[in-house]
Amino acid sequence: MPNYTSHLRALMQPLGFTSFRALSQAAGVSEWQLEQLRKGQILQLRVATLAKLSQVLQKPISELLAIFSEGGTVPTVSVEAQTQLASQPVASGAEELQREYQRLQTQLVQQQETLRQEFQQASLQILESWLLQFPTAAYAVQQNPQLPASRLLPLLRPLEQLLQSWGIESIAPVGTEVAFDPQWHQLMEGTANPGEMVKIRYAGYRQGDKLLYRAKVSPAERN
Repeated sequence: MPNYTSHLRALMQPLGFTSFRALSQAAGVSEWQLEQLRKGQILQLRVATLAKLSQVLQKPISELLAIFSEGGTVPTVSVEAQTQLASQPVASGAEELQREYQRLQTQLVQQQETLRQEFQQASLQILESWLLQFPTAAYAVQQNPQLPASRLLPLLRPLEQLLQSWGIESIAPVGTEVAFDPQWHQLMEGTANPGEMVKIRYAGYRQGDKLLYRAKVSPAERN
């Protein structure tokens, strides 16, 4: 099996690459792909891979094909060229690594945000019935503290804190009277014009400016 390791090292050394791992990281290719190159299997590599190697090694793809194919000769670099390349490519490789690192960091943050949103959405779907029904039941219990269920209310405080940490808040407490806003309120009965007072019957929720569930309301009693 052909061995073009010496050919690759001859290209690497003037550029300041002391290991195949360093070259792999700078070019954004795998060490396995470099091994294919060293074995003379350059024709098995994708064009995109050759383009990356061409940029980092500062050799046209046509010249790489000539070097790492059957009969290829070890490339030579003049002393003057080695001196010029010794400083620039290393810095260029470091800059490329920095850009790639920043890109991966941004991608990771975006993935984390997507996963967080998906987890919250799935949790809200599971909790939907509780979110809509429990505040009304809790309001009824609070009106009659003698009911045994009143002792359970403090136990749900951690769940309320979790929702708060997600930025989810109730549109208005059950039992309160607010000005009717069709964007946030849904009439259960009767009629009401925007701005008229209505009473919250079932909780609604929003996350920032995003509506999750409209609060169900009914017209307030007029004196």
